[in-house]
Amino acid sequence: MTPISGPARLRLTGYWLATAAVASELAVGGIWDIARLPYVRDLVTHLGYPPYFLVLLGTWKVLGAIALFAPRRALVKEWAYAGAFYTYTGAIVSHLTTGYDLGEVWLLVILTVLTALSWALRPSSRRMHYLTVQ
Repeated sequence: MTPISGPARLRLTGYWLATAAVASELAVGGIWDIARLPYVRDLVTHLGYPPYFLVLLGTWKVLGAIALFAPRRALVKEWAYAGAFYTYTGAIVSHLTTGYDLGEVWLLVILTVLTALSWALRPSSRRMHYLTVQ
């Protein structure tokens, strides 16, 4: 096995740190959503979403977390990244438009940035490789 050079090691470390943070939040948040914890249920209801939405959103979050850690399956990872990005940006817009708990917006922005970083820094083995027709 070839040792990893400085910039490549830094990139890989950044990828794993960002991915671990995003996948962990998706997993824990998804479990909380599925369990419909009172705090989460109250938050979602105040933002204008029905309580049953939590089970659907939570299930997709947990599946997304699993996809981000699973080896290969680049297409599934692309969907997981898109879902995380839509979830976080949608939550930002929901908080801003309702004015509810604006203190959470900074955390949602950080999670959005970490999602984009994880996607941008992912190794070649975790990327889609498109075929071009010549």
